[in-house]
Amino acid sequence: MSEPAIGRYVGISMTGETARAFVPYPLPPALSPSAGLRRRLDEALHALGGLDAATPFFPDRDLLLYLYVRKEALLSSQIEGTQSSLSDLLLYEHDAVPGVPLDDVEEVSSYVAALNHGVQRMRGGMPLSKRLLREIHGILLATGRGSDMMPGEFRRVQNWIGGASPARAAHVPPPPEDVEACMDELERYLHSPEAQAEPLLAAAYAHVQFETIHPFLDGNGRVGRLLITLILTNAGLLSDPILYLSLYFKSHRDEYYRLLNGVRSDSGWEPWLEFFATATRDCARQAVETAHRISGLIRADQARIANLGRSMPKALAIYELFRTYLTRTIAQVSAATNLAPNTVASAIAELEGLGILRELTGKKRDRVYAYAPLLAVLAEGTEPL
Repeated sequence: MSEPAIGRYVGISMTGETARAFVPYPLPPALSPSAGLRRRLDEALHALGGLDAATPFFPDRDLLLYLYVRKEALLSSQIEGTQSSLSDLLLYEHDAVPGVPLDDVEEVSSYVAALNHGVQRMRGGMPLSKRLLREIHGILLATGRGSDMMPGEFRRVQNWIGGASPARAAHVPPPPEDVEACMDELERYLHSPEAQAEPLLAAAYAHVQFETIHPFLDGNGRVGRLLITLILTNAGLLSDPILYLSLYFKSHRDEYYRLLNGVRSDSGWEPWLEFFATATRDCARQAVETAHRISGLIRADQARIANLGRSMPKALAIYELFRTYLTRTIAQVSAATNLAPNTVASAIAELEGLGILRELTGKKRDRVYAYAPLLAVLAEGTEPL
């Protein structure tokens, strides 16, 4: 299949060197998907439909949504090189000291806040727009690394990807004076009949276009991956942001970057679209499978607690708290159950003995406990690169 050109090069001059910056043409591309690609896209749409249909029946849906958002945030940040784990993020949210540099965890926590902000703003009636993306970027870079890189503002200087200078770079995005116009075109496409008719294709196209424009000084990769979730949620393909494509992108990181770059070079759109459709299909199926595994895990743990004898009622009440919120301290459990701290500590010790709870901090005071088997299931694939 012959692929159309998707952009033009313009000459730039920086640091005494000349280079070529790439300015993408507006979406959508003049592309007719092959029969094989169309089958792959249909499989992805079917898997998304299955995930969305199953979501209302997930055990502890609110807890899973809470954790899935954090898993996507963690994975997307790990693609950029952070070393945080899911446990580190949960400890940070308890004001406890994580086991990695604070900047890493702040970066992931900011992604969680940015994603939640985007979803809530759209549910409140704000369209998916340049303004919303700038708001999200402002939250994403509010603290930690990148907080001095114009949070919430499009760049006003040239940037590039890879290499010591634009002349040696793997990709040179549009000159700063073209960024606003490129983002205008992207926004126009997102609201177009073509994008509304095929939101999965729109998400695949828009992710590449955003990465090609690279409109911010920092955080473009994370905002670009977050854009996928916002498009799918806004279109109604997902009722909740419960799909974490970054798991697939992280597992196939080299291929992910190769295909992103390939769209701008000689490979064209089709290989990227096949990759994106496969990622969507596999991650949607995996999310449903994970929910079923968690449902079975909960039933098995409830059965084990039922055999504790006289201490069963208190242990079960405490377990149910951890089912609805993965991590808690003794003080939090005591306040929620009206049980004395010593009573709570004894019941938690029994649950630790069963392997249901695990302490995360390693400290003697201000200890944080987690529902260990559930944490292990959700943490699969989140080991730092």
